Amino acid sequence: MNNKSHVSFEQHVCLVCGARFDTGAILLDRHLRASMEHQTVTGWGLCPEHQKLSDDGFVALVECDPQRSGSQAGGRMKPEQAYRTGRLAHLRRAVFAQVFNVSVADDQPCVFVEPGVIEQLQSMVTPAAN
Repeated sequence: MNNKSHVSFEQHVCLVCGARFDTGAILLDRHLRASMEHQTVTGWGLCPEHQKLSDDGFVALVECDPQRSGSQAGGRMKPEQAYRTGRLAHLRRAVFAQVFNVSVADDQPCVFVEPGVIEQLQSMVTPAAN
């Protein structure tokens, strides 16, 4: 039995966590051929949780394994090439600029970092006194 249809619910993949999420759009094969699965991933975006953090002025640091990830010339990594380890951190954009001595564009929600960067940032934070 063929489970394909001429309509599908659109999904994106979160740049930060890699989870699929619904966009709310419905896709339609204009030739009315049964060519699509029930849900179809069409691109990258931010899941609601990470979109809110981005809107609140945070940039996500996404730890990636460089041995398992691909990269382009110039050291840039595309989202589909990033092998995410699952470790994340969120920094306010102003703090990110101070710590790394580089600014991040307002429309850039995340950066990919090597293993150890998040751990090093955590060691810089002093524990709060009770």
